[in-house]
Amino acid sequence: MKKTRIVALVLMLVLCVGIFAACGSKPGKGLDTVEDGVLVMATNAEFPPYEFIENNEVVGIDAEIAAAIAEKLGLTLKIENMEFDSIISSVKGGKADVGVAGMTVTDERLEEVAFSTTYATGVQVVIVTEDSPITAVDDLFAEGANHTIGVQLATTGDLYSTWDIEDEGLGTVDRYAKGADAVMALKNGKVDCVVIDNEPAKAFVAENEGLKILDTEYAVEDYAIAMNKDKAELNAAIDTALQELIKDGTVQAILDKYIG
Repeated sequence: MKKTRIVALVLMLVLCVGIFAACGSKPGKGLDTVEDGVLVMATNAEFPPYEFIENNEVVGIDAEIAAAIAEKLGLTLKIENMEFDSIISSVKGGKADVGVAGMTVTDERLEEVAFSTTYATGVQVVIVTEDSPITAVDDLFAEGANHTIGVQLATTGDLYSTWDIEDEGLGTVDRYAKGADAVMALKNGKVDCVVIDNEPAKAFVAENEGLKILDTEYAVEDYAIAMNKDKAELNAAIDTALQELIKDGTVQAILDKYIG
C-alpha cells in the first residue's frame, strides 16, 4: 500500500511538472529561428508602400504583415534592410528567417528557397518621360525596337525585361541597386523607360515632374514570403499564421491602409 502511494505521488508530481512547464512555456518557443524568440526578416526598404524608411525605421505593408505573423507566433520581429539581390542568399544561408519584399515566386527563386501562400497581387508597369515615343508596352516589342530599359537589380522587372526584351534582341537592360536610381537614370536620359511595380512607380512619378506611367500593364504577379527550404516546421507555422491573417481580414486591412 505504501509503495502504491509513493508511485501515485511520483506520477502526480511528474504530471504537475508537465502542466506547469506547458503553462510557463512561451508561444514560439521551439521554433527553429535564426535568433531565439525572434523572427528575422530580410527586406529592401526601397519599395514603397511595401517597405520604406520613415523616422529611421522600416515601415510599410510587408513590415506590418511580418509583425502580425511574428505576434501570432509569439516572436519578436527584427527587420534587416539590405540590397534586394542579397535577400534570397540571406534566407538560404540562414542569416534571416524570411524574405519579405514584394517578392514574386519564380522558377529560379524556387530553386533557392521555399515560398508561402500569396498575400498580395502586384502589377509591373513602365515609366517613361512625358514626351517619350514609347506610348504603350507593345512598343517595347515592336520589330526593330532597341530601347534601353532601367530596372532594379534582381527584381521581377529585371527578370521579365531580360527574358522578354534583352534575350529577344529588342533592347538592353540597365540594372541599378535601387528603383530610385533607375528612375533618376530615366530623368537624365540614360535609359528610355523603367520597368517596376505599380505602387512604387506611382510614388516615383508623384515625386518627379515630367514622368508618367503607361496605361498598359507590363505583367501581373503574386507576392509571397521567401523561406528557408531546410526549416519545414518553421515554414509551416509562418504559412499557417499568414493564412489565418488573410482569413480574418488583417492582411486586407493592411493593404487597404497603404493602397486603398
